[in-house]
Amino acid sequence: MLRKSRFREHSSLLSGVTRALDALVVILAGWTAYAIRLESWGLPQRYQIALLLGALLTLVAFSALGIYHSWRGRPTSAQLRQLLLAWLLVGGALMVLGVATKTNVLFSRGWMALWLGFGGLALVAARGVMAVTLRETRKRGWNLRRIVLVGSGPQATAVARQLEESAWSGLEIAALFYEARRPPVEKCGQIPAYPLARLPDFVERQSIDEVWLTLSAGSEHRIPELLDQLRHSTVGIRYVPSIENFRLLNPAISEVAGMAVLDLNVSPMQGINRILKAIEDRVLAVVILALISPLMLAIALGVKLGSPGPVLFKQRRNGCDGKPIKVYKFRTMVLHEEPEGTVTQASSDDPRITRFGAFLRRSSLDELPQFINVLQGRMSIVGPRPHALAHNEYYKHRVEAYMWRHCVKPGITGWAQVNGYRGPTDTLEKMERRVEHDLWYIDNWSLWLDLKIIALTVVRVLWDRNAY
Repeated sequence: MLRKSRFREHSSLLSGVTRALDALVVILAGWTAYAIRLESWGLPQRYQIALLLGALLTLVAFSALGIYHSWRGRPTSAQLRQLLLAWLLVGGALMVLGVATKTNVLFSRGWMALWLGFGGLALVAARGVMAVTLRETRKRGWNLRRIVLVGSGPQATAVARQLEESAWSGLEIAALFYEARRPPVEKCGQIPAYPLARLPDFVERQSIDEVWLTLSAGSEHRIPELLDQLRHSTVGIRYVPSIENFRLLNPAISEVAGMAVLDLNVSPMQGINRILKAIEDRVLAVVILALISPLMLAIALGVKLGSPGPVLFKQRRNGCDGKPIKVYKFRTMVLHEEPEGTVTQASSDDPRITRFGAFLRRSSLDELPQFINVLQGRMSIVGPRPHALAHNEYYKHRVEAYMWRHCVKPGITGWAQVNGYRGPTDTLEKMERRVEHDLWYIDNWSLWLDLKIIALTVVRVLWDRNAY
């Protein structure tokens, strides 16, 4: 077993080598950028200090964002996206530091741009080479982690199939130990199955790395017994709970007040994620408002000339945590009153909509004032669309987990909108599909997903025929 465990025994060394390689790549990228931009390999002292500072910030940022954690079993693309995000944060931090210390004028802006570009490409390339190398070594039986499963029900079968389909993860199932008196009827491929009584001896003799408890629902009371059987072993033990039948949102294991808790419905917008999301919203909102301010002035004039009344339409809607907020839009209808607690959705031939308002709705230009809501901190650029208060009261009793969409700030655009669930929700099925997409977005949130949705919005939403 020495051959298969060699890399595993030196995982800390591999982590240290990775850090050193990242720092070296950052420095070489900056040096190369200087040679190309300023046609000299001789670095002045201020540039040397900048490169060392960049390498240090890279190690700090990469550690904070989990780049150096184990990515075994997770897609390489996810690691690369996280790496590029961390590198952009390093670049942003260097720029802010330069402005704060008034030293930015001492450096070439062209050099800085090249450094960021070369650095990003080089870091991705280095990670790609490492990923391919590790994958090939695992295919040849190196750097594997050997695990055994404990369980004989559907949960054990599902876990076994998932791991066998993810052979690239480097996790090898050595055996399955069944709880019942007889082997499971549904075999897990070619995995050998043994009675549970043989588990301690097998773990000791076969150099097993981890034991995964994949117990059937209702068998959790056996966990103390299993832990007692393995009390003399140093093997790692993981519990894979049977929660596939529950509607969950951002499930994870957390430590709160020194206690391990299983998160079943927790917003991902906490800690560093909340800060990143806020920075993304404010920066993009400022840039976008600066670019579209002439257009907004023209639209305001068109609304004023189209019909009497205010330029902006303000409506109370539910924001983060369900708290009421005021959402701004350009007014697209003539002034009218509706019974209290009633909101009539617009239709394609709605007589309340002005001619200019119909154009604004089709092009989504009526939503532009909501970038002001983003600056106020009431909304995000990307998130579940805010519904009228009356709609929330109606649908929260009819759509499962409907109010979970309010655990994050509402957005100007969202995953549901770019997937065709925009416009009126005149059937319960349409609302269910919209909520399903909103919850998927919350559960899979990342800055990359936000940027993807923004790009798709420009293509798919601006001239959506479903909007009126």
